[in-house]
Amino acid sequence: MKELIEQFVTNITTYLTALGPISGIILILLESVFPILPLSVFIALNIIAFGNLFGYLISLGSTILGCLGSFFLFRSCFQKKLYQYIKKREIDGLDKMMKTISEISFSNLVLLIAIPFSPAFLINIAAGLSKVSKEKFFFALLIGKSVMVYFWGYIGKSFIESLTDITILIRISVLLLISLILSRIVEKKMKVR
Repeated sequence: MKELIEQFVTNITTYLTALGPISGIILILLESVFPILPLSVFIALNIIAFGNLFGYLISLGSTILGCLGSFFLFRSCFQKKLYQYIKKREIDGLDKMMKTISEISFSNLVLLIAIPFSPAFLINIAAGLSKVSKEKFFFALLIGKSVMVYFWGYIGKSFIESLTDITILIRISVLLLISLILSRIVEKKMKVR
């Protein structure tokens, strides 16, 4: 079974390498459109096919583009209609929920995005429908997705090893802490609220 999986991964990464970086970008963008697809697998394949740094950068850039695309789609097509619907029907619960999402702190948004198991498509939709500023969402994506892609790169290369190797878990915890600190600094300097 192990040989079969290794052969499958070798075939896929050879195919990706032959097609070039655009294939890795397309994989990640497809996941943005169809969230049922496994982002972790695509990130791992990019890192295996294109190397640690270049595979990481392809995955990071692509996932940020996909998230921004989803954010702007819901912002431009559905946000105004949602708020008109809330106002017309006087739905307090939905209005309060949208207000809570709109007022999420920058640090909490970064951490929410950085958590590898959080549903990115729901975060993108909620942020797009809310009144979260474009700048706040972009900077939160930049910081949070950096950690998330790093996490999935390690996990994808060796799921069991990553969960049992304390040094990898410590690195990821340190990166989450750095993300929190960095988000607080950006929040104060850029006055992103």
